[in-house]
Amino acid sequence: MTALTDLRRHHKIEVNHLDRLATVYVRQSTLAQLQHHQESTRLQCAIVHHAADLGWAPDRVLVIDDDQGKSGTTATGRPGFTRLVTEVSLGHVGLILGIEMSRLTRSNRDWHHLLEVCALFQTLIGDADGIYNPADYNDRLLLGLKGTMSEAELHILKNRMHQGKLNKARRGALGAPTPTGYIRDAYGEIQMDPDEQVQQVIRLIFRKFEELGTLHALLHYLVEHQVQLGVRDQTRAGGGLLTWRRPNRMTLQNLLHNPMYAGVYAYGWRQTDPRKKLAGRSSTGRVTLPPDQWHVLLRDHVPAYISWEQYQEHVARMAANRNVALLSGAPKRGTGLLSGLLICGHCGHRMVISYQNAPAGGAARYSCTRQVTDYAGPSCFSCTGMPVDRWVTAQLLDALTFASVALSLEAQSTLNRDREALDRHWHAHLERAKYEAARAARQYQGVEPEHRLVARSLERAWEQALEAERTLNEEYERHVQLRPRQLSTDEICQVQTLSTALPTLWSASTTTMQDRKEILRLVIGRIIVWGDVNTERMDVRIEWQGDHVT
Repeated sequence: MTALTDLRRHHKIEVNHLDRLATVYVRQSTLAQLQHHQESTRLQCAIVHHAADLGWAPDRVLVIDDDQGKSGTTATGRPGFTRLVTEVSLGHVGLILGIEMSRLTRSNRDWHHLLEVCALFQTLIGDADGIYNPADYNDRLLLGLKGTMSEAELHILKNRMHQGKLNKARRGALGAPTPTGYIRDAYGEIQMDPDEQVQQVIRLIFRKFEELGTLHALLHYLVEHQVQLGVRDQTRAGGGLLTWRRPNRMTLQNLLHNPMYAGVYAYGWRQTDPRKKLAGRSSTGRVTLPPDQWHVLLRDHVPAYISWEQYQEHVARMAANRNVALLSGAPKRGTGLLSGLLICGHCGHRMVISYQNAPAGGAARYSCTRQVTDYAGPSCFSCTGMPVDRWVTAQLLDALTFASVALSLEAQSTLNRDREALDRHWHAHLERAKYEAARAARQYQGVEPEHRLVARSLERAWEQALEAERTLNEEYERHVQLRPRQLSTDEICQVQTLSTALPTLWSASTTTMQDRKEILRLVIGRIIVWGDVNTERMDVRIEWQGDHVT
């Protein structure tokens, strides 16, 4: 800062400047820089002494350091920069001092806005190279060049780092936190978690989502059966400690969207959309992109829990559950059996359902309202719900008559697999609790009897481990009593006999409307309807799963 000291009698500093404040703006881009590169902060704060050398009294020097740990890419989310511009606009500032122009901002838009304000209120700007008057043409030109170079420097640095990360990611060597169910070994390679119970829970989650079809049903199943997720602390202080946490919707959604479970090393599958980014929150604005837009996609790079095809089916199913156009979505409540499946044969858009009275008991009507909604035009096509519901139901029951016995056996085997998976989960919990109690006992028995301070603590830990083991055994006994028992051979034969009476089961009072809608979605892809306005007849095209058409 020798240059600033030598310019103490600079002709650009006038009396009206000395009557106002000298503002020192201090900023570091990241919290890591603020913590590990403190010399830069000390150098910026030392400018206060040079402001005094230029003629300002110490009590007339204002230090603004509200933007520590914030990037200069934009003024949004930087209260210190906003305060600086406000003080200049009020005519309170005679001189702005900074170690260099890049400390003030890295954006030309914000930089030139500051220059306009400074020129209007006759505020000087100073750095290590000299003092500038934004109202002077030559100084304004030089300040503009410095701002352009500052912005270009940031772009070059960012691009260089991005290309380095991208090149490393193409080799599959770019490190990133591993999701639950995976760890990194001593060589940095991604491996499945060595804890078998952690692996069992991950496989159970994927299998039950394929069966249940929605995140809500999956979460309800895990909570009902007290299934928890094993999560390892990936911080250096945690040392990979395994903890068990209750599942939540966001955790399950991220798990099902993560391509690593399909054995894929992916980079750039979640990218930042600037339009959705919130000011001051660097982690916002992230969106999940389709695989063809990922930066890197390496198949069979890590051990897989599911196949790539299963992963794509899961993502498509979750997208369908959000009622995206041309997707059937999850079954909803209401008497309309074909809600979400009907397509207008005239325009190709999905038809919506409406009820004359309450949705639970009113008469349903299917309508194509795309022209009405988007163009204020006439309704494309509409029909009463009951006749088409009955006709599609008859086609469905005829199609399932030959496959009903096989479906019954498959349902029985599915129940058995779920029962075995839950048993393995409970036995793993019991084994872990038994081990913890035995380890606490060994620690207590190994302490010297005279060392009572340690012995009392170990005794309490032993008692807590025994209490946890007893509580878990009681919960397992309750689970065994409440779970459905396994069917005998005679009962299986009875189920096979009942399966031939599928129409009776379909119309039974115990079969809910959501059950019927779920069955329809398992075997029917979509239903296309069309017809003339002045006729009571209409054409129906059922496209079954597997490309068969009725």
